[in-house]
Amino acid sequence: MKINNRQQLLLVLTVVACGLFVGDKLIFSPLTNLWKTRAKNVAELRKKVKDGNFLIAREQSLRSTWQQMRANTLPNNQSLAEGQVLKAITAWSDENRVPIASYSSNWKHDADEYTTLDCHVDASGSLDQLSRFLYDIEKGPMGLRLESVELSAHDTTGQQLTLSLQISGLVLNSQGK
Repeated sequence: MKINNRQQLLLVLTVVACGLFVGDKLIFSPLTNLWKTRAKNVAELRKKVKDGNFLIAREQSLRSTWQQMRANTLPNNQSLAEGQVLKAITAWSDENRVPIASYSSNWKHDADEYTTLDCHVDASGSLDQLSRFLYDIEKGPMGLRLESVELSAHDTTGQQLTLSLQISGLVLNSQGK
């Protein structure tokens, strides 16, 4: 092969390689990235549509659950709410033969939509009595949540336990849907 033809061939190959490189960087790679991003967005949108259809199918169940939850919140009157919680705790302690050593409550205004009544309860009893007491608090329809539970033993055998509870009660401030 002649040197002149070889130089022309190398020049053509260099131009083609540069053209392919530029085409890859300016056309192919951006289009590939755009396609992948679009496919990812379409997949996310399909998932959102699927989740939305699932929520629409469960609308009646969710609305009835929300209505039940709203009905079981504490009244929007501080003294009534405190009285209702104290009455419930007293009933649960009497039912399970768990003596209440101390009870205190305070109000927290976390947001405009709701307020919480935070109660601290100290009680004592056997493990069976205290576990049943906790079960009654949790299964009750009242809008209460156990924030913290602490058990400690009074004797060396662990038969007499002390229970320290932090309970929150929900009060909805607005009558929104």
